[in-house]
This record gives sequence, structure tokens and C-alpha cells, in this order.
Amino acid sequence: MSNPTRNTPSSRCGGNSEPVGRSTVVVGVLVALVALLGAGCSSPPAVRFESTRDELRWPAPPDPARIQYAGSLVSAADPRTGLAPGDGVFDALLGKKESAGMVNPMAVCTDGPRLMVADSGIPGVHVFNTKNGHYEFWTPPAKAAQFSAPISLARTPDGRLLVSDSAEGCLFVFDAAGKYLGTIGDGLLQRPVGVCVDARNGRILVADAGAHLVFVFAPDGEEITRIGGRGIAPGQFNYPTYTAVDAQGRLYVADSLNFRVQVFTENLEYLMSIGSKGDMPGYFAQPKGLAVDDAGRLYVADANFEAIQIFDPEGRLLMAFGREGRAPGEFWLPTGVYIDEKGSIWIADSYNRRVQKFEYIGPDNGDAGKTGTGAGS
Repeated sequence: MSNPTRNTPSSRCGGNSEPVGRSTVVVGVLVALVALLGAGCSSPPAVRFESTRDELRWPAPPDPARIQYAGSLVSAADPRTGLAPGDGVFDALLGKKESAGMVNPMAVCTDGPRLMVADSGIPGVHVFNTKNGHYEFWTPPAKAAQFSAPISLARTPDGRLLVSDSAEGCLFVFDAAGKYLGTIGDGLLQRPVGVCVDARNGRILVADAGAHLVFVFAPDGEEITRIGGRGIAPGQFNYPTYTAVDAQGRLYVADSLNFRVQVFTENLEYLMSIGSKGDMPGYFAQPKGLAVDDAGRLYVADANFEAIQIFDPEGRLLMAFGREGRAPGEFWLPTGVYIDEKGSIWIADSYNRRVQKFEYIGPDNGDAGKTGTGAGS
């Protein structure tokens, strides 16, 4: 099975000694271009993470700050040149090679130093290593089914990455090294969107916008059950999209065209609904990405409001942050939300072609919220 495409800086410099001739001239030209363009092994890491000198916090004073902007991942380019590390020389000789930027990031998750981003614009998964700067782009091998619209991500307790593809009607599965393992849900799923994993038992939960159902799979991909059906009653859905599971095993479903988030017990029994249609805080226009922190706070991305709303475990609105725009802390059609093991909040800011990072710094933070469930996309 073929390996995923990798774009990483070269670990070697220099070359072998050769007789004087055409090859020597070429080497000389390459060396000169390296010096001229500043490329080569001294290039900085490929991950470009931008922060700001200004402290951006929400809500505004005099209320105590609870959310702070921490930065944005905008591409895999060298911040000095806009090129992937070491590409400058070959661009000069062979024509410009476009760097690996995000086109339409829809979901994000992490496994420690690596940030994984589902991109439906150039179908695949960007893998940014925020520690050493390496970059990879994961897709299935040529002989397998290919991505069409990867839209959500989740990691299993054993390290597998699940990628839901709404156009292909299945979940693509990769191991921790990016090796393609196969698919889940073929012949069952119509338009899978949100996928999440209950870390306690490995159950895989998938919101299917086409079937108006949530499918539940065992860790090996066998269907266990399904809940829902189209409608407006409690426990029914109208184009469900993203999902999340909290530390107690409760399931959260963005019931997008019913303009609410539905909450189910660990036994998949209806518990409550949060929000309704409206244009005020606490209401929804198009709820999408969901995540829950260890304090039980629910984070909901609303693609029409261009904001993130935060609710307490009883479903009461705590605050909202963000607004429409391109500046740090602003959004343009935000989709996936993910809370990592340190409590950092990652938002797939899809039409701004970036991933933004925030921190919860609320006065009631204490030990709560510092470790996310990792169950949101």
C-alpha cells in the first residue's frame, strides 16, 4: 500500500564530489541560488503559526475575560518566502511550486504535536507538526476510493484517524502514521458529516445529514444501532451535521435545520435541546461544529452568526466570542471545533482558509477546562 504524500524539509545538505563538467556547473548554479534565495537546510519549520502582540480577550471589560486569542495556523509555507522549506531553488529552475496552504478547512483535531485538518477544497487531510515543523498531506492510495468532500475528523483510542466524506458516503480510516486502512459505513451512510468517538468504549458516532440519523458503530466498524429520523420532535433531526461526546458519554448533535443542539444520554436516550431559531445570543441560525470541555461547557460554531457560543452543562448561555471578518478572532463561516488535551480551543475558520486557536482563561477555570475531551469536530 502506498505511503501518504510527504512534504518535509530535507535532512541533508551538500552532495558527492564529481569530475568537472556539466554536473559541476549545475551544482554551482544550485549553490548560488541557495545563497541568493535563502533556501536550503537552514529554512525555518514549514508550519506558519501567527500570533498577535495585542491581547484579544472576550467578553469586553468590565466583565472578566474568559477567552483569549492564541494564534492562527495559516499555511505550511515559510513565513519569509511563502514557499515550503527548500523549494526556492527548484522554483527558480523548474517553475514555481505552490505551497501547501489550506483551501476550505472544515474540521480539526490533534494528537499532541500534530494538528490534523480536513480540507474539502483540496480533498485530503493536512497534518501539521507544530513541534518540528514537518508537514504531510494524507489521502488514500491510488487504487482505493478517493476523497471527494472530507468534512469531519475524529481519533480513536488506539490512534486511528476517522475522516467522514459526505460525498463518498463513508468514513475513511488511517493509522497514526498515515497508512490507509479502509472504510467504515459503506452502503449504510448517505451523507455522513460529524463523526466523534466515545473514548471510554471506542464507539463511533456519525451524524448522517442525508438520512437524518445518527449511526453508532463498534470500534471495528460494525453497526450497533441508529437513532433519529426526520422530524421536529425531541430525538428527531432535520439535517444533523456535527457531533461531540463529553467525558460522561453524553452525545451532542448539531440539529442544524431544526436550529438546535440535541443532547442524549450515554444510553442514547433524549435528554434535552439547547437553543432555537433566532438572531440573538443563545439562539442559532446554522449550528455546526461542537466540542465539550472537561467542565461540561459546550462550544457551538454558528456559520451564519460567524461566532462561537458557549453554554453551561444545563444548556444556559455563558457567552459568545467572534464576529464576521478576517482579523484575528474574527470568522468567516466557522465549522469544526476541537478542544485538545491541554484545553486549547481550535476552530476551522473555513472561508478564511485558516485554523484559529483560543484559550479558556475564565476566573472559574481552576483545573476544569485544562483537559478537553478531544471529542468535537
